[in-house]
Amino acid sequence: MAQTIKIGIIGSGNIAGAHLKAYRLMDDVEIVGVADIIPGKADEFIARHELEGVKAFDDHNKLLELELDGVSICTPNVSHHSISVDSLRAGKHVLVEKPMAVTMEQAVEMVQTSKQTDKMLSIAFQPRYDPNMQMIRDIVRSGQLGNVYYVQTGGGRRRGMPKGTFISKQLAGAGALADIGCYSLDMVLNALGYPKPLTVSAMTSNHFGTNPHYHPQASAFEVEDFGMAMIRFEGDLVVNFKIGWAMHMDTLGPTLFLGTDAGLKVTPSGNGAWDGGITSVSLFHDILGHNTESAFPVKQHQINIFYEKIRDFVTAIQEGRPAPIPGSEIIRNQAIIDGILRSSELKREVDIFIPEL
Repeated sequence: MAQTIKIGIIGSGNIAGAHLKAYRLMDDVEIVGVADIIPGKADEFIARHELEGVKAFDDHNKLLELELDGVSICTPNVSHHSISVDSLRAGKHVLVEKPMAVTMEQAVEMVQTSKQTDKMLSIAFQPRYDPNMQMIRDIVRSGQLGNVYYVQTGGGRRRGMPKGTFISKQLAGAGALADIGCYSLDMVLNALGYPKPLTVSAMTSNHFGTNPHYHPQASAFEVEDFGMAMIRFEGDLVVNFKIGWAMHMDTLGPTLFLGTDAGLKVTPSGNGAWDGGITSVSLFHDILGHNTESAFPVKQHQINIFYEKIRDFVTAIQEGRPAPIPGSEIIRNQAIIDGILRSSELKREVDIFIPEL
């Protein structure tokens, strides 16, 4: 029988409930404690979910004193960094919700601490577990496209602006970029093997979020609801990226990979191909001098991708494997978002520098 893994959950909002639901489907996981900075909120979470014998805390450091194998960090973005560092230093493996952090400097410290403590730091990007995302990755990595020199990606909702902590700069750090933009970037960068970003030229705006006609909390809206960037990478690769919570448009278009031997077009079925909803995947190439389009069958499945990311984290602890989605990789995703925000503020292109870890 597999080793029973003891887990603590830090943060008790909606996403914590999703983590708990996944953990409770596993016979080899025991939830030991829940922590939330708001007094009484962890107790309420435990009572609502009928978690017998689970301890409640209003200080995550008290939770970390328990005998735990790992923690799920489900708190507002601004605290991902500090709680991850505390957890790693306490000898716990970490699964932290996206975005990884608020700044690149924070992400650097998280990765450094993971290396120093020899504890896992995994970032919760569940779209990677969608079979269609994996198919796209496999196509790009197969070499069929040749040298990929240009990528267009992103996604946009006609209306889809959240409320509460998501729109507070103090708590979220960023808006659409941190909420859904990190997924969109991961979709293409994972397929490309996470190349090193060099520079970014970007703009962001919040025309919709700050307008009471479109958002009920307009006076409190402090983050971007739209962002776009031209990102340069090593190897003469350029990525055209755009993401939005709201716009007067139905789509921001498909994801495109342009290569020297072929091109790949991924058409989303919803807001963006980053979320796993895909209508079509087509390869554009030449056969005997003829322009040819080959369609890949989109995989219909019932896989619970959220469960799969939690399961992979637990199995990695049991088997002593590296983090399924390591912070040392996602730091490049964080560096790009950091660069987009800096470029937008300065209204010019900025360099992206990631120190050796």
